[in-house]
Amino acid sequence: MNQFPPLGPKKDKFTPELRILAASLLSMVVILLWAKYFGPRPPVNPPQQNPPAVTAPATSSGTASSSATAPAATGQAKPAAISAAAPTAIPETGDSQERTIVVENALYRVEFSNRGAVVKGWQLKNYKDDSKPQKTLDLVHQQAAEQTGGWPFSLVFDDPQLQEAANAGLYKISQDSATVTAPADVTFTWSDGRLEVTKKFHFDHSYTVNVETTVTYNGTHVMAGLAWLGGFGDPTVTNPAPVETVNVYHSEGGKLTSLPYKKLDGPEKWGNVWQGGKGFTGIEDRYFTAAFLPSLTDPAPLQTRYWKVFHTIQVDGKDQSEAIPEIATATSAQPMQLRVYVGPKDYDDLKAMRPPLNSLVQFGWLEFIADPLFHAMKWVHKYVPNWGWAIVVLTLIINMVLFPLRISSYKTTIKMQRVAPEIKQIQDKYKKYKMNDPRKAEMNKEVMAIYSREGINPVGGCVPMLLQMPIWFGLNSALRGAIELRHAHWLWIRDLASRDPYYALPVLMGLSMYLVSKMTPMTTTDPQQQMMMKFMPISMSVIFMISPISSGLAVYILTSSLVGILQQWYLNRTHPLPAPAKPARSKK
Repeated sequence: MNQFPPLGPKKDKFTPELRILAASLLSMVVILLWAKYFGPRPPVNPPQQNPPAVTAPATSSGTASSSATAPAATGQAKPAAISAAAPTAIPETGDSQERTIVVENALYRVEFSNRGAVVKGWQLKNYKDDSKPQKTLDLVHQQAAEQTGGWPFSLVFDDPQLQEAANAGLYKISQDSATVTAPADVTFTWSDGRLEVTKKFHFDHSYTVNVETTVTYNGTHVMAGLAWLGGFGDPTVTNPAPVETVNVYHSEGGKLTSLPYKKLDGPEKWGNVWQGGKGFTGIEDRYFTAAFLPSLTDPAPLQTRYWKVFHTIQVDGKDQSEAIPEIATATSAQPMQLRVYVGPKDYDDLKAMRPPLNSLVQFGWLEFIADPLFHAMKWVHKYVPNWGWAIVVLTLIINMVLFPLRISSYKTTIKMQRVAPEIKQIQDKYKKYKMNDPRKAEMNKEVMAIYSREGINPVGGCVPMLLQMPIWFGLNSALRGAIELRHAHWLWIRDLASRDPYYALPVLMGLSMYLVSKMTPMTTTDPQQQMMMKFMPISMSVIFMISPISSGLAVYILTSSLVGILQQWYLNRTHPLPAPAKPARSKK
């Protein structure tokens, strides 16, 4: 008798279709029975449904990110929690037509529109742009803002429909006058019966504006960030392009993170994410900034999101897309209170802010040199009111301090000149060997023996130049970002922070450097090295002509070279070169 089951498959009475049908019928029966005997009974008088609070974003992160965050794409459906909320009795508030109001003090002129209660112009009265003829600098990019539809002090919501409504409504203005002089308070109020927005601004005599925003939907607080949209900075600069100098930034744990447009993503990537734990946030260009800071009375941590959009510009008669970095800042507190600094990146003024903002004036990796040079220049400027002449005086002081080293270097050069024929004889003896030949080490030993015999430090002749190079780089970092040098005049120069448009400074600088090199005794007998030393002034002039290097640095180098000519003339007269020593004859 066979104990094993047959190998062929046993026919199933139920097909998969029948199994699905049976499971569906059983599920329906169970649901109906549960609803009849165990389900909850609705009340006789159902209470009015209240909308849930929308006081926080869907996701929050406390760590910095190198990518942007932004509102969701326009057209996205409202969140179910808000859409399902029943309306409450909120009176509609607004205006019947679009109006503008101007607030000004001695420092700025700010133009508001009641459509969205946004800023249409922010002029800094003490600064001009780079247009020809120059005009008062306006930090708002009119063309870019009109193309993108975003303006400074717009509100950013997690819900794009609420955001569009809040930024398009005609707000009622508390002031009847079209022009207001600070100190003053201006309040914008708007409501469509469900969404209610209030923006309160307090202006004083400084660059800082206090902003308080309150946003509710059916009486419940809604989180909305205050944003700077539509571009920032001086749009008339040409070298480099304006977008190349604009960054968004935030501070976390005392560390500043600055992000150029290349490191920002589009508004569609990050959804409703806010990054928390920020000390301050903002947007900047080379010389100016709009910084969002917590309130002094209620310093709640800031949350931020940042992204980039694009607008069209004309380049050589052709349309080209250009990025626009944008940023929004919010707090979880209601009402949301912020301080907004919109003005120049003056080191001392930024350092006096709370929290300090002086880290926005970045001197680079040579800050330990650039910072004292910058403050020394500002100290000189107290007594010499022109920045160009202040650089000249600072150069004279530095060169007089370094003059003892120049004397020591010159004495070393004299000694090296005296033994130059002997060194040349040794080099000629070994010149037939390659650089990796072991016999080249013997040549170095013989040369060093001569230096030791004469008490020569071969590096001593290069000390003044070795000290000047870090000063050049450090001073260039200080001058390049100093708002004080922007559009500062000196003789024919109209902007000490930019290169000389007539190329006169680079030419004079090269000629003076060449004259100093001709007057200074050579420490080397190698013709190639001598040619390189002569070629250096020419290369420096070319670099200053083609690169956007500060004219202030050219003034420093030119002054330093002219002082060097006088110092070298004095040394050559008081310490004439001795006759070269005859090379020792070999015993053979």
